[in-house]
Amino acid sequence: MELVNNSILQTYYSILSVNEDATQEEIRSSYKSALLVSHPDKLQKTSETTNSETRFLEIQTAWEILGNVHSRALYDAELKASRQDDEVVADEVMLEDLMVDSGGDVVELFYQCRCGDYFRLDSLELGEMGFELLMEGDKISLQARNAVDTASIMLPCGSCSLKIRLMINKD
Repeated sequence: MELVNNSILQTYYSILSVNEDATQEEIRSSYKSALLVSHPDKLQKTSETTNSETRFLEIQTAWEILGNVHSRALYDAELKASRQDDEVVADEVMLEDLMVDSGGDVVELFYQCRCGDYFRLDSLELGEMGFELLMEGDKISLQARNAVDTASIMLPCGSCSLKIRLMINKD
């Protein structure tokens, strides 16, 4: 997952699967749990070892920032400022507002822009961001690999400069 300006909002809080108002003890506990699951010494050598090592490093970095009261306060201030500076979005939409094209192996999601073109996202991109697209008949849902309460994905229009924010809820 990447920061908002690279399509998705990921914070150190989401890496550790805690809310932003979590106590230091909750952060420490979540860090220890995440560490046990992703530690390279605990994993067997597989093709997923590289992904696990990357995940382990993300967890370590998140703990270095959030585990220290002073660096956490600075991070929180930067996070708040970045959210206020977010690019202006044309609309905030939910997953159920998107049109679905499920022809083939890749499922494509669309939302029409007022210029006539579309905001687009597909299941492969979602997978790279840490989400699995699930379909049951006409109903679609996303399952996050990390247990976060909410996330958002910024989608640019294919033709104009407008962007929308796709809101993703844990439910």
